[in-house]
Amino acid sequence: MNTRADVLLYVQHLLGIGHIRRAAVLARAFHRAGLKVVFVTGGLPVGGLEFGGVEVVQLPPARAQDDRFAVILDASDRPIDEAWRARRRDLLLEVYRRTCPRMVMTELYPFGRRKMRFELDPLIEAARTDDPPALIACSLRDIVNRPGDAGKTAWMVDRFTRQFDLLYVHGEPRLFRLEDCFPESPAVAERLHYTGYVTEAAQAVAAARASRVDTGPGQPGSGEVIVSAGGGAVGAALLRCALAARSLSPLAEVPWRLLIGPNLPEPDFRAIAAAAPADVTVEYARSDFVQLLTRARLSISQGGYNTLMEVLASGVPGVVVPFAGGAETEQAQRAQVLAAQNFITVVDEARLDPAQLAAGIERALAQGGARGKAPLRMDGAEETARHLIARLKEVAA
Repeated sequence: MNTRADVLLYVQHLLGIGHIRRAAVLARAFHRAGLKVVFVTGGLPVGGLEFGGVEVVQLPPARAQDDRFAVILDASDRPIDEAWRARRRDLLLEVYRRTCPRMVMTELYPFGRRKMRFELDPLIEAARTDDPPALIACSLRDIVNRPGDAGKTAWMVDRFTRQFDLLYVHGEPRLFRLEDCFPESPAVAERLHYTGYVTEAAQAVAAARASRVDTGPGQPGSGEVIVSAGGGAVGAALLRCALAARSLSPLAEVPWRLLIGPNLPEPDFRAIAAAAPADVTVEYARSDFVQLLTRARLSISQGGYNTLMEVLASGVPGVVVPFAGGAETEQAQRAQVLAAQNFITVVDEARLDPAQLAAGIERALAQGGARGKAPLRMDGAEETARHLIARLKEVAA
């Protein structure tokens, strides 16, 4: 009996948790489509993720020291060394040899995660030289952070064109085309497939609205301002500013709820909770975030891929403060385009203060949210599954 896996999906989150959340949505969609999936994760464990029947392999975890991504730390907060790299590489290759996948899919690499070349290059080489060889695919969000160094950009294009068969861009070309942020993309165009956005937000919103749960004032989220900061590693400033902006905003009299991601240091959580008045709830991020949004008056968030899709699907007015630390430009680019089409309201992180945030709240209430506007395509996980199944069939024919 053939026991080969269909897809080995590799993801390495280093700072936030958006990458692993999006990859988990893909894995669940692949499984629902009948594919045998092995999900390999190399970041710190994230609670609350559901995988159903997907096999999950946790490699020794690593994270970035800060938003510059220059230093990678192990689970004990020590810089990784050659022995650690060799152990991870060998473990990853063992997973490949055990599962013999028909496709290896890397999340972001080679358009990012160059720090993980020590294990990804051997994995890809093993897959390409296998008999029969595995297809090699890259799963890429809608926007790429293009390096300022032309040599690094040339390396990305060369590595992709020599080693990869498919590029799945999880966005809509009517909003963002790859060449908008990566002018060298014509070199990969023949292998590129736009999938739409990878999210389960639309299904969660529909389920919340179809349920018979009371949506009255006693329900969490009802009439509230929901403030969230993704995984939380870089969100403390936004959370503190939101507390200070509340009294200046048109929504000073309604309840507020601050949702804090798992990566925010515990001392920061305690300090924010201690500063909050009685009618402001401070708690860790919840699995029913989308349901809260469907009952909320307003959302304040950073501009991560997953959160923005959830805000747009819910239709709630949204204030977005895109993270722009280090060399990150992706959140700002996405937010600017969506704001230009009146889906959201943007407050620049560089100018963030309570008065600016309060003014952004007023603009967002007047703008009214995404409800009633042309919807974005949000079936990207299902479309990716359909496309890769067709490619696997072509190879097998």
